[in-house]
Amino acid sequence: MASLTKAHLQRQAEQLVDFVNKAPSPFHAVDVCRNWLRGANFTELKEKQSWEGAIKPNGRYYFTRNGSSIVAFAVGGKFRPGGGISIVGAHTDSPCFKLKPVSKKTSSGFLQVGVQVYGGGLWYTWFDRDLSISGRVMVRDSAGGYTHRLVSLEDPIMRIPSLAIHLDRTANDAFTFNKETHLVPILATVSKALNGNQQNADESTPDQSSLAHHPILLERIAKELKVNVDEIADFELCLYDTQKAVIGGICKEFIYASRLDNLNSSYCAIEGLINSLSDEKAAANDTHIRMVALFDNEEIGSTSAYGANSSLIESAIRRIHASFPGASSTAFEESIANSFLISSDVTHAVHPNYSDKHERDHRPELQKGPSIKVNANQRYATTSVTSTILKDIAKRNNIPLQEFVVRNDCACGSTIGPMMSSNLGLRTVDIGNPLLSMHSIREVCGTDDVGMSVKLFEHFFAEFAALDAKITVD
Repeated sequence: MASLTKAHLQRQAEQLVDFVNKAPSPFHAVDVCRNWLRGANFTELKEKQSWEGAIKPNGRYYFTRNGSSIVAFAVGGKFRPGGGISIVGAHTDSPCFKLKPVSKKTSSGFLQVGVQVYGGGLWYTWFDRDLSISGRVMVRDSAGGYTHRLVSLEDPIMRIPSLAIHLDRTANDAFTFNKETHLVPILATVSKALNGNQQNADESTPDQSSLAHHPILLERIAKELKVNVDEIADFELCLYDTQKAVIGGICKEFIYASRLDNLNSSYCAIEGLINSLSDEKAAANDTHIRMVALFDNEEIGSTSAYGANSSLIESAIRRIHASFPGASSTAFEESIANSFLISSDVTHAVHPNYSDKHERDHRPELQKGPSIKVNANQRYATTSVTSTILKDIAKRNNIPLQEFVVRNDCACGSTIGPMMSSNLGLRTVDIGNPLLSMHSIREVCGTDDVGMSVKLFEHFFAEFAALDAKITVD
């Protein structure tokens, strides 16, 4: 395994920036991860097909659900049914705006696009940004079926304009807005769109009065996919900021980007898993399975068929054990007792202008490593046992760790750790890289923290099985 050199940290930061720029939606994030896994000799499994006899020791596998969640795992050479699974979990979604089923709107000479808020974003940061759309489109094929196609328009086609200060002198004192009426992006002027549409109309363009979306928007999507408008059956599209993620700061130590919550953790998890297997025989003596699970819908509570509160992981673990001949009827329960989950989601870095918002002795800083998150009321699932395990791995590999505790007089967010821990009985530790401007359209993290998390996950996958054998807690 590579050490925490300056070159390693820089490379990991640059790769995260590249990942964010390639993943403007959860569907794109999963697609990028799928390609990385294929390049690392992972074999794709299908949930609709039998896994019997398909999974073997030293094998590498992955599967997706809905195109927005992905699970990847590598089977140890000495794994047997009932053996433990070393898991890193994260999520692919971020707060954003999603197009409504009927998005066609007009007002005061403008074409506008109706959107729904998704998650709990800092919505005021979306004003006056150069926006576009990304996601998936269901396209009718020539055989009468439907195919799933990804689309991402790179040019800025929408904007949510703010109101001039002259028309609201109180804006700098108490900026307020209505999420239904004031967060409607403009797409074009009616006159320009009408002229352009008349010139570009052809026989494949449906009757415009019956369309749920502006014809000019549908035509742009169809052009990108090289299909006819009438071949578009439906879509799930979100708005995203076209400004690219970059490395910034006078010392080049910050990453300025959208969707760092939680593409940061998603990247670190997949990269850590792949790096832990860089040696062909890396898992030959491993008695565990090394697994990464990236879920969708965390930002809205995870209660979906592809969220962390679904049967996704339980189903995967049961099917893995069932694929081995001679597995006992209690193999799943034995495996859960031997398993461990790192729930990885970004945490709140101390803000230099609002440091009083942090508990005085638990203030994670950028560039000082990932942070263990602790909450006595189980908003995080960390316990003394699970934090001891992670701290041991970090200490032996010279990886710095911080700790975060929310103030007693502040609300505390949560993530996938507590629900997975309670649903499955998994030992769990919640951690995350520190982040400024969380849920803003542009967030900030430290460059070095990325490589530190990747390295921590690498060593977790490689060392947890041996370490767990030394821990006695029933």
